Amino acid sequence: MKALTSHTGVVIPLNRANIDTDVLLPKQYLKSLESVGFGDFLMDDERYLDPGEVDTPTASRRRNPDCILNRTPYNRGSVLLAQANFGCGSSREHAVWALRDFGVRVIIAPSFGDIFRNNCFNNGLLPLSLEQSLIDILFQRVEATPGLRAHIDVQAKTLALAELDLGFELEEGRRQNLLQGIDEIGESLLCRQRIQRYEHARMAAEPWIFGVCQPLAALTEMSDDQL
Repeated sequence: MKALTSHTGVVIPLNRANIDTDVLLPKQYLKSLESVGFGDFLMDDERYLDPGEVDTPTASRRRNPDCILNRTPYNRGSVLLAQANFGCGSSREHAVWALRDFGVRVIIAPSFGDIFRNNCFNNGLLPLSLEQSLIDILFQRVEATPGLRAHIDVQAKTLALAELDLGFELEEGRRQNLLQGIDEIGESLLCRQRIQRYEHARMAAEPWIFGVCQPLAALTEMSDDQL
């Protein structure tokens, strides 16, 4: 996972609440289990005038000129600004993969779907929660001046946009994982040596627990004739 220490990018103003994961990535794209290649399908139903599937060439589909993701400079944006309850709905990690592959690294909103928020952190995206009053100010600035860039410093927990300089709250464990570029599994593996010491000590103190598994393991290695 790519570390996120700081990021500067064009802000995409998506001034809507309750954007769910089916809007972010429709269900037909869940057929693919690869975690890459979903950027062209982000907000697919709004982005294209023709229906599509995983194997439909996007070059052959007509793009919707009214979709903000198809308009310059937002088609190169990497900071998404939205309203409350962003990422609600089903727990599809594919929606986060689509945002990441499009180029989004930071999402700013008043609130997020719980599972979506967790999926963001585990894929190197920062779901940044700010009070509604600050969100409203950001929308005013960004919509008035298309192409505004925001700078987010994860180390310092600051957001800068035009003349605005804001601080934000972020759980320390989440912040460290972003800075190091690790997910929850990677966080566990940082304690690999402690885990191994515990396993060895447990095996030495209670060998009968582990010995029970040996006959079963031996059976799995025997051929049908031997059984």
